[in-house]
Formats: sequence, C-alpha cells, structure tokens
Amino acid sequence: MPPTAAPLSTEDAAHPALSRSLVLLMALACGVVVANIYYAQPLVGLIGPAVGLSPETASLVVTLTQVGYGAGLILLVPLGDLLENRRLVVVTLCSTVAALLVAAVAPTASLFLAASFLIGVTSVAVQMLVPLAAHMAPEASRGQVVGNVMSGLLLGILLARPVSSLIADSLGWRAVFGLSAVAMVGFAVLMRRVLPQRRPAGRTSYGALLGSLGRLLVRTPVLQRRTVYQTMMFAAFSLYWTSVPLLLAGAPFHLSQRGIALFALSGAAGALVAPIAGRIADRGWTRPATGFALAMAALSFFVARAGEGSIALLVLAGLLLDMGVQMNMVLGQRAIYSLGAETRSRMNAIYMAIFFLGGAAGSALAGYAFAVGGWEPVTWIGFAFPAIGLLVYLTEFRGRPAA
Repeated sequence: MPPTAAPLSTEDAAHPALSRSLVLLMALACGVVVANIYYAQPLVGLIGPAVGLSPETASLVVTLTQVGYGAGLILLVPLGDLLENRRLVVVTLCSTVAALLVAAVAPTASLFLAASFLIGVTSVAVQMLVPLAAHMAPEASRGQVVGNVMSGLLLGILLARPVSSLIADSLGWRAVFGLSAVAMVGFAVLMRRVLPQRRPAGRTSYGALLGSLGRLLVRTPVLQRRTVYQTMMFAAFSLYWTSVPLLLAGAPFHLSQRGIALFALSGAAGALVAPIAGRIADRGWTRPATGFALAMAALSFFVARAGEGSIALLVLAGLLLDMGVQMNMVLGQRAIYSLGAETRSRMNAIYMAIFFLGGAAGSALAGYAFAVGGWEPVTWIGFAFPAIGLLVYLTEFRGRPAA
C-alpha cells in the first residue's frame, strides 16, 4: 500500500499519485459505503418484528435512513469546501461504524430507528469522496475519473439489496450491519493512508457556507438544468426498482425473496456505462449524450410495459433504465464539477440532495400506483418522469449554451 500522499497545493491541482489503483480503491469505497443506505430495504419484514415495530411503522426503517442521508447531504457534504477533505472523510466513516454497530445490536425500535437515521447521515462520506476525486483529476480526464468512481457507487446502490437479502438469508439480518461495520473500519484506515490532504482555500463560517447553497442554485443555470434532468431520472429509477419486486412476487412469476434478489443483480451491469459516460463528457459530447440518456430511460418503460409477463423483457427494461440514469448522472457531475473548485462540494450537495428527493417521490408513488392499478400505471408514471426531462432538455436548443 502506498504511503500517505502529500497535500494538494492548489484548489484544482491534479495530484500526481492519482493512479488507476487509487481510482479503483475510491470507487470500491464509494460502493461499499453507499450500500449502507439500501441494506435495510428488503429486510424490513425481518427487522420490524425483531425490534418491536408494527407492520404499519416498519417502513420507518427505510424512511429515516433516507431522511438522514438527505440531511447529511445538506449539513455535512458542503464542509468539503471548508475543512480538510481527508480528515472529513475519515471522521465521517468512523461515525458510520458507530451507527452500524448500534443497528446490529439494537434491542428496541427507538434505538434502531435512531441508528438508521445516523447511518443515512454518515453515509454521505461517498459524496465527499467523489468531489475529491474530481479535485485530484486533471481537467482533460476529469469526466473519466468521475465516471470510474461513480461506477463503484452505482454498483453499490444496485447490489446492496440483493447482497443484504442473501446475507440475511444465511446469517440473519443483524449480520448485515455487523459485517458492514467491519468493512467501514477497513475503508477508514485505507482512506486515511492513501488519500492526499486537501485544504480548501475558502475561509468562511459554517453558517455562511450553508447560507450560500440557495444562492448557488439560483445563480447557476447549469446546476439548475442538470438537477432537473437527474431528479426526473432518479424518480423513474426508484419507481421501477421499488415496484418491480411487487410484480415479481405475484402471478405469473411468484418469485421468492432470493429470486427477486437475483433478478436485481441483473441491473448491476448498467453501472458499466458510467466510465463511458465520463469519457463522452471529456470529449465535449454532453448535450447529445444527455438527450440519448433521457430517451433511453423513457424507452425502458415501454419495454417494461410489454414485459409484464416476461422476465427477459423486465431485465432488459431495468438495464436500459439503469444505463440511462447512470449516464445522465455522470454527465451532470462532470458539468457541475467544471464550474469551479471552490464551490464543488456545495454544488454536489445541492445536486444530490434535490435528485434524492426525486427518488423518494418515485418510491412513494410506486407502491400506491401498483396497489391501485397494477403494473400499467406504474409504467406510465415511470415514462412521464424522463419525458418531462426531455421536454426541459429541448429548451437547450433555443440558442442557449450546452449544459
């Protein structure tokens, strides 16, 4: 393992030690950390009775984790523009370890729910690592580096649910949180050893830092546009992956929990598009690639509608959707990271927090739509999200610069 790297001397300097192995390690760290947000989703039926939650309140496990993540995006991620980045990442990971250990042993609902909230808050360490990778990368290959790191994060999102289901099936649900805590210890040690120090040039107060978030959004058209696109995409993504297990559990499929977990693994292949999207952005093709990504996501729901009785078509729909969502995410990050190093963490926080709310809305609509009308309304609502994004995208061709 290489020794601790030297500090970054300027705000946007490329670090000479940004090797392929370091990029791979950061991608792996992002995937393992972000998975913490999703581990509990397929385990609610097991966790609820064990800690004393009623069926009506068991979903609070997932909700509080998501609320915590949103709070962390707003309250912690902007600190990357204020505090030394490596220390911030390591301290946040250590806090994740504590929250996971509490969740692994919590005997009561109140203690487990508090731990779930803190797991969400501290898992935003991933959104500290991605801007740091952008800081370390040279401008000419920044999209490629961000895409490579994001591929790890996206694999973590896609694999978390099936992995937690399989672990819980063999070792029990508490082992999921215990094993993740062990992994977080390992990555905290590795990040402390291999990441360079980065001290932001800005000198301001924490209150002023948070107060600047709204102004950045209002004054930055590129950030506004990319946030709208990804909010629509992530709403569609969350809607699909929340509702498709409901479809697979019923007729004509009748898949078990393990079968649904294996189906979810098929979507992981979509993460392979993230590095490609980064290279596309580096070549200046962000505008056409954005339209392609939005169109692919919209098309996926027509495939999903046709696949109501076919697992093969549902797999294809999931792949098309995942590729579109992940391509658009990387294109968006490449665009906003190019706006300036001094605001990179705050812009990332705004981008992620808003589209995460879109994902929460998609998840909430999924269960209601499926319960009321079955698969058809789910696919129409899913199509509507990227279709709205496409309508906004078309305004780029009214003489405005590419976003």
